[in-house]
Amino acid sequence: MTGANRWFAGPAVVLTPLGRSADDAAAHARWASRVTTLAAVLGWPAPRPVAHRHAGGTLLLFAAPAGALFTATEVNEWAWERSAAEDGETPFDIAHSVADATAPAHFTALATAEQRPGLAALVTAAAQHDLPALADDDALSLGAGARSLVWPLAALPSPDAVPWATLGRVPTALVTGSNGKTTTVRLLAAMATAAGRVPGLCSTEGVFVGGQRVEAGDWSGPAGARAVLRHPCVTAAVLETARGGLLRRGLAVDCADVAVVTNISPDHLGEYGIDRADDLAEVKLIVAHAVAGRGTLVLNADDPVLMAATERLPHAKAARAAHHALFAMDADHPRLQACRAAGGSTCGGRQARLILCHAGATHDLGRVQDFPLTLGGAAAHNTQNVAAAVLAGAVLGWPVQTMTELLQHFGASPADNPGRLERWRYRGATVLVDYAHNPEGLTQLLQVARSLSSGRLGLLLGQAGNRDDAAIADLARAAAQARPDMVVIKDLPDMLRGRVPGELPALITRELQAAGLPDDCWQRVPDEATGARQLLDWARPGDVLALPMHSAAGRAQLASWLTREADTGPV
Repeated sequence: MTGANRWFAGPAVVLTPLGRSADDAAAHARWASRVTTLAAVLGWPAPRPVAHRHAGGTLLLFAAPAGALFTATEVNEWAWERSAAEDGETPFDIAHSVADATAPAHFTALATAEQRPGLAALVTAAAQHDLPALADDDALSLGAGARSLVWPLAALPSPDAVPWATLGRVPTALVTGSNGKTTTVRLLAAMATAAGRVPGLCSTEGVFVGGQRVEAGDWSGPAGARAVLRHPCVTAAVLETARGGLLRRGLAVDCADVAVVTNISPDHLGEYGIDRADDLAEVKLIVAHAVAGRGTLVLNADDPVLMAATERLPHAKAARAAHHALFAMDADHPRLQACRAAGGSTCGGRQARLILCHAGATHDLGRVQDFPLTLGGAAAHNTQNVAAAVLAGAVLGWPVQTMTELLQHFGASPADNPGRLERWRYRGATVLVDYAHNPEGLTQLLQVARSLSSGRLGLLLGQAGNRDDAAIADLARAAAQARPDMVVIKDLPDMLRGRVPGELPALITRELQAAGLPDDCWQRVPDEATGARQLLDWARPGDVLALPMHSAAGRAQLASWLTREADTGPV
């Protein structure tokens, strides 16, 4: 992990041990002792080894120098295999069968070969100039966006040859959370554009610069952050920061102006040692490291799991070191009152209007029901996303009047926020297209759907294969609670992720039946485009269709149908 992570404020290495000793505390202690001893011999800072037990096994981690992560990975494997061998297990890699006595020379040679003195000198010089430095396997960049330069690692300049005066930072925002990330970064990027900046945005939908997509696919990890921060046209960076990248590689940036955590929902549990929502909150709060000291941490005060996590280790110190800004549905939430009393910024609702308090001034941003993103106030979760974006925009210096004007029209067109709560009229029915990838997101979508019509409710339901059976059951139960009149259960052939075709639809069907949904109210289809088409054909005037769409191909096909066949286009 090349940046701050769940356990450490800087780089670290992680290992998943296998074998009969994998969960043995005595073997873990021997591993930790070997790691600590060898790190001292190599001249590394204290590694602080951690054996993290979770429902699926154990993770063995320790802090390691940024310039020696490959060697540290070898050390981690060696230390574990030697420790497991004492229980009679045979090491699987002969390189790691070296005796403890000869290990210092072996790993000293590896560490020496890994060293890049030129890279280290440039990173040190960048820190002295208070500039970001981003390195990967191929390149190093100094500065950010339009004020950055990039060199291949094979052709690095000397520090004296770098034109330091031309380099600088650009306003940078990180956005993480379980739901609402993509909507929030899109709104923030639109605010940046309205404020005269050229935004670079990375998200699960790609990399965008100045509103134009330059990379397609999921770019919500460190590679996406680097792509934005190295682009020569970017004058403001808005970085969606997803759970997977934080867990696998750590935080991509050392410093940001603002970091937003939208909310915490129990999703992706069972992956990478995450068993509970509390664990997930700690992962999301890794972004606090980037704003500790001079940045601002924007948090959802309505989320008790998130707020409790800010008081716990390992990120509580970083969270407390940042300036705080809070948002909530109620501008007079006790936490928001306390935040304002301490000089912090807040945003929330008061008498159906959105109120921003920032830099000693109070701003009325308008009626919530007038913001297209909220669908007339029905989409409460988007009210929170708007509040989060407004707070982040205020911290970044976007004019309040500019943001206020933008809120009156952003979201009116599907092009503003594609695939996120799009609203269409189709043959007299209302169609809602959303991502809704977990039970909380689906519940929010269905609440909006029910609020828009008293007619029939049709739902497209499915999930990617990397959720466990309990998560799939929770999704099905969330669907059943809305009592839909028709559920089309989709398979996702390109997102099976270890499952077999038909497995997830069968699980969902079983849960819907257990919840009392009649057999004539559901049907299965092989992919989501087919399912969307069937629901469009089923709909009649007054109905509402809730269509969570998860594949690029499915979304493209649905967009084609709706653009061609909708009554008068999006509403």
